[in-house]
Amino acid sequence: MATRKNTQPPAPHAADSHDLIRVHGARVNNLKDVSIEIPKRRLTVFTGVSGSGKSSLVFDTIAAESQRLINETYSAFVQGFMPTLARPEVDVLDGLTTAIIVDQQRMGGDPRSTVGTATDANAMLRILFSRLGKPYIGSPKAFSFNVASISGAGAVTVERGGQTVKERRSFSITGGMCPRCEGRGSVTDLDLTQLYDDSKSLNDGALTVPGYKPGGWSYRLYSESGLYDADKPIRKYTKRELHDFLHREPVRMKIAGINMTYEGLIPRIQKSMLAKDRESMQPHIREFVDRAVTFTTCPDCDGTRLTEAARSSKIKEVSIADACAMQISDLAAWVDSLDEPSVAPLLATLHHTLESFVEIGLGYLSLDRPAGTLSGGEAQRVKMIRHLGSSLTDTTYVFDEPTTGLHPHDIQRMNGLLLRLRDKGNTVLVVEHKPETIAIADHVVDLGPGAGTAGGTVCFEGSVEGLRKGGTITGRHFDDRAALKETVRRPTGVLPIRGATTHNLRDVDVDIPLGVLTVITGVAGSGKSSLIHGSIPAGEGVVSIDQGAIRGSRRSNPATYTGLLDPIRKAFAKAHGVKPALFSANSEGACPTCNGAGVVYTDLAMMAGVATTCEDCEGKRFQASVLDYHLGGRDISEVLAMPVTEALEFFGSGEAATPAAHRILDRLADVGLGYVSLGQPLTTLSGGERQRLKLATHMSDKGGVYILDEPTTGLHLADVEQLLGLLDRLVDSGKSVIVIEHHQAVMAHADWIVDLGPGAGHDGGRIVFEGTPADLVTDRSTLTGEHLAAYVGA
Repeated sequence: MATRKNTQPPAPHAADSHDLIRVHGARVNNLKDVSIEIPKRRLTVFTGVSGSGKSSLVFDTIAAESQRLINETYSAFVQGFMPTLARPEVDVLDGLTTAIIVDQQRMGGDPRSTVGTATDANAMLRILFSRLGKPYIGSPKAFSFNVASISGAGAVTVERGGQTVKERRSFSITGGMCPRCEGRGSVTDLDLTQLYDDSKSLNDGALTVPGYKPGGWSYRLYSESGLYDADKPIRKYTKRELHDFLHREPVRMKIAGINMTYEGLIPRIQKSMLAKDRESMQPHIREFVDRAVTFTTCPDCDGTRLTEAARSSKIKEVSIADACAMQISDLAAWVDSLDEPSVAPLLATLHHTLESFVEIGLGYLSLDRPAGTLSGGEAQRVKMIRHLGSSLTDTTYVFDEPTTGLHPHDIQRMNGLLLRLRDKGNTVLVVEHKPETIAIADHVVDLGPGAGTAGGTVCFEGSVEGLRKGGTITGRHFDDRAALKETVRRPTGVLPIRGATTHNLRDVDVDIPLGVLTVITGVAGSGKSSLIHGSIPAGEGVVSIDQGAIRGSRRSNPATYTGLLDPIRKAFAKAHGVKPALFSANSEGACPTCNGAGVVYTDLAMMAGVATTCEDCEGKRFQASVLDYHLGGRDISEVLAMPVTEALEFFGSGEAATPAAHRILDRLADVGLGYVSLGQPLTTLSGGERQRLKLATHMSDKGGVYILDEPTTGLHLADVEQLLGLLDRLVDSGKSVIVIEHHQAVMAHADWIVDLGPGAGHDGGRIVFEGTPADLVTDRSTLTGEHLAAYVGA
């Protein structure tokens, strides 16, 4: 008799049972007790309208807790140097793995930070040139524009054989920093005619710098210094007097009976005004700086940032400056052509890094490109370079809209990279709006149903097919396709651009039609921003809204940023006959306990700091006496807690009617921010919300031409329709709207399209098509034409 074998499979190993990331009871920002399970080693895409809580769940809950737990594994000493992270508001977080965050934060705006320094490609090039460069000039430091050449000599005291001996020692470090521009590549010159009127004397009010008013201390520093005659016109100063007035080194002296530090006017202005970030300056100072300061390429290093010695050392007739100025795809080919067994491992690693740039669609950049000039999407892809060749597996990669700034042609390539990361055994979490990327997901989590307080719940969890049939906002709009217009508007005139050569543009001549909606498109790196921002400067009649981040602390909110708080404060003050400053949480009305922050921050050194709601004002940020003043039955803290739509009604009629506030609120509602509360900190707004806030602020500007740089960034498919309606209203009110955009819905809606290409970098920079969207679809002669035709189903 045959014996039956036991065919049951062996029990799974206990270690293989942890294949889910479990989140229970997440309440960060607007999340409402969210509980989900995310499969590991799969690609999960998080969707939902802008402001629905995607980033709160993925970045502020899952990724933040993973990073916090990793930081806790370091010693207390090391933790003291690391950013402290508070534990997210969540009941259970289980099954986490190491999270690597690839977000859209712009890279540092430091003038010495370049694409090469941000990705270690420069470090490898410097070693390469220090080994193979002819003539030999020194160590890798000799090729670095961040290291200055220094030398010194002096006596040192040495204990030797029980005796103290003095010896002469000298040292020198050969650096590659150009001494003239200090490694910045450009030098700033001050136009002296903007600082003073040389036909006048100081006592006649010669200084024209903002803040230097006769009688003020800044002015008296010069007029009463005694170093020169204050009654003599500046043009009659001797060389010595002019040097003391403009360039004197800081020196302590008695001026008007008070001990003060005197220094020349130019270094004083450089320290007080030019050292600041341009965006954070007050408007009148920014205007002065724009007038008085000129940035010119450094004449000594010709903008390469390097010393003459560093530029003289070459490999195969190529210096390190030439290598950094090459397009990365060309540099990769040059590195590949080098056959030097002595540095073979270095060449292989460098070639792999450069090839990663090409593969990710950034082959058109050069290593000397300043990091601050990269768009959000480019910065994110530069950060991805580090992770592409990584041997790590079983990690969690978290991406924030990786398709930002990508042409439909490039999105396919990005999808391939995300799938490759997953196939290596990693968990990939992606916050995304583009249907092309949602379509490749293994698992979809849709948040909503609305934004702000109307969001924060999970509306759907499952497959892409399930999402399509699920009936959520994302599901309903998933297969939406904007149709081509039957009739397009006629231009009222043209804006001629002639001989544009900024960056990679090849002497481009183009007429941009006015009075219509014009879309500038083309693959990433084809020269769109160079053409528009380089040829149409923002200024008289031109309102330019770029992707630059909004700078703001946790005290800034939509009401302060848009100027809405001014008319609100004045309305409260007028109703009660008190000062407007009382109704500001940053001024006289602030709660003294928390200084108007609403929370009290307790710093616990290397432990996560604790923010507790202020007990005195209960988080309202104002003194109790200020909250006794009411307008229309509401106090100031209740007004700041209102969402825009409610505030619009409140300030529109009745006792609280304030036309100035109503106008600003109208614009906020117009750009789709009706759900945002007036007092919500700017730091909690998503990327898409910040850009729309910027758009609302600029809509009041008296401009005839509006330039928008990828306004669909961070917008849900449903919000794109609202944006198209807004663009139409702008054009119908007599404005000319120029949009740099990749989204096919905006292209299809345009009256006129200008397509740049055919490729990126030196393969682009030319106009490959100009005409109506219908002509582009019929023509199908460009990459954009093919993708647009596929999109509209032509």
